[in-house]
Amino acid sequence: MRKYFLILLSLLILSSCDLLEDILGDEESGLTSSEIVEGLKTALEIGTDTASTEMSASDGYYKGSPLLALIQLPDEVEMIRTAINSNSTVKLLSEQVGLDDKFDDVILAVNRAAEDAAKDVAPIFKDAIFDLSISQGLDILQGIVPTDDGKKSTYAGFDSTAATQYLKLKTFDNLVALYAPQINTSLDKDLVLNTSANEIWGSFTTNYNDLLDLINSNFLTSSLDEQLGLPSAIAANLGEFSTRVALDELFFRVGKEEKNIRKNPFKWASSIIQKVFGHVFD
Repeated sequence: MRKYFLILLSLLILSSCDLLEDILGDEESGLTSSEIVEGLKTALEIGTDTASTEMSASDGYYKGSPLLALIQLPDEVEMIRTAINSNSTVKLLSEQVGLDDKFDDVILAVNRAAEDAAKDVAPIFKDAIFDLSISQGLDILQGIVPTDDGKKSTYAGFDSTAATQYLKLKTFDNLVALYAPQINTSLDKDLVLNTSANEIWGSFTTNYNDLLDLINSNFLTSSLDEQLGLPSAIAANLGEFSTRVALDELFFRVGKEEKNIRKNPFKWASSIIQKVFGHVFD
């Protein structure tokens, strides 16, 4: 009986130590858990403000690196473009129905819509940051990204975007639902030569259907569209695609700002940023 009592007592002591460590934070750095969490959230808010400002500017998305447009075509549409360009006859037919120029029109329109929607992204991100529960703040501060099951990542190196990656892991799906209305509103705005992205997309799909009809009417003995792997209809959802790709880039920009904060925390006037990130953990 005494043996089992000692085992139980040991477990209670260990649990209490873990709880105490969580309350006190990291003794070596002199930071409490609440300070670490506040610092991480402040860094994410700074990154969000910067990302929103950068991406909402003219060409904030469209002239992304390394390509002219940061948001390219959906994979399905890019495959169609490649297949058309691989056959000189079909390419000529696509020019005839006005499809050839529509690919670049779609790219420009989607990027313009993403830039317009980025003006409204900061409050959405900040709400997600405010609601974010960070139970492994010291790990994140030390460049470790906790996994979805609450464990530490098996990645051995120092991840200088650990806070951003954790935010994305915990909030991305919810942010898709929250950000989609902004993207869809922007897709309906006349942002390219008094035409909306949705109108350009509708014209594109119409021209694509015209191309298929033209192919079938000229090659009755051979299913050329099937040989090229052209789908009978375009299934891509422009709103869903634009939302996810736009958010991916916004998270990337937030991560870039987190790197800048970690590299030189004293560049920022925020006292909590200086205190939390002013310690060298790597």
